Amino acid sequence: MTFDAIGIAGTALTTHRKWLDAISDNMANMNTVRSTDDAAFQARYIEVAAGDEHGVYVKGALFGDPEGRLVHEPTHPLADEEGYVRYPDIDLASQMSSLIMAQRGYQANAAVVDRAKETYQAALQIGRS
Repeated sequence: MTFDAIGIAGTALTTHRKWLDAISDNMANMNTVRSTDDAAFQARYIEVAAGDEHGVYVKGALFGDPEGRLVHEPTHPLADEEGYVRYPDIDLASQMSSLIMAQRGYQANAAVVDRAKETYQAALQIGRS
């Protein structure tokens, strides 16, 4: 039972870490400018699925719109003839909300691993007595 808890929480830790990686990448690139001839940076979203027996795993990644959003910045070196550049369509507020959820999920699963480890160590101490 204790090892199941550690294993299940471990899969969730890995999943939350990959989610945090995607969010940090999205936030780091939210101001990446491209010319209108190029695709915008595409935000990455993690797709998660339940494991066959226990836990979860990252099934894959989904990507945001390559069209992004056009912004009129005629003085930008990448601006087209009409003065437009392409930015990714990433909303900071939704990324921050996801960041908080991913952090809390990671912390909760780390706590489960700690408690399961403490339980296992207590059981070993009882066996030694």
